[in-house]
Amino acid sequence: MHGANYRTATGQVFTRKEYIKGKPQIKIAKFQGGKRGTYQYCVQLLLNEKIQIRHMAIESARLAANKTLEQTTGESGYYSRLRIYPHNLLRENKQIATAGADRVSEGMRRSWGKAVSLGARVKQGQCIMELYVNGDAHLEAAKKALKSSCVKLPGTPTIKVIDWNKESP
Repeated sequence: MHGANYRTATGQVFTRKEYIKGKPQIKIAKFQGGKRGTYQYCVQLLLNEKIQIRHMAIESARLAANKTLEQTTGESGYYSRLRIYPHNLLRENKQIATAGADRVSEGMRRSWGKAVSLGARVKQGQCIMELYVNGDAHLEAAKKALKSSCVKLPGTPTIKVIDWNKESP
C-alpha cells in the first residue's frame, strides 16, 4: 500500500510486539552517524504537522542527509542523530485481485490485517533529525543536506539552526 494510507495517525497504537507473530524488522540501520565532539552549530529538521512516518521513509531521509553532508565535510566533520523511533505496528488487510476473487476472499468481513510495517507518530513541531557541524561552509552544507532529505518525508518540514558551541549529545 502507499505511504499516504498510513500518513494520518488515527486509532489506537499497536506497540506490544511480544504478542504479534511475524512482526516486521526495523529498516533503520543506524540512529547516529559521523563523529561525536564539540560543534559550533546544531541544525534540526522539524515537522509542522501531526503525522505518522513509516520506517522506510525515515531511513531514506537519513541516508540522503548523511550522503550529501559526507561529501562536503568528510566522515569525521559532522555528527548526525535521529530523534524518533518507529514503535507502531502498521497493519494491512490484503485483498486478492485475480479473476474469481469475490468467491474466494472475504473482503472486509472480519478484517484485522497483518503487521506489514513500522511507523513513528510525530507531533507538530517535533524534531526528527539533528546535524552538528562546525563553520559557516559546513552549516550551508547541512541545510542543503536536510533540504534534500525533506523530499523523502511526508508533510511540510522546516529547518532550524541553533548556536551550539558545546559537546554533541
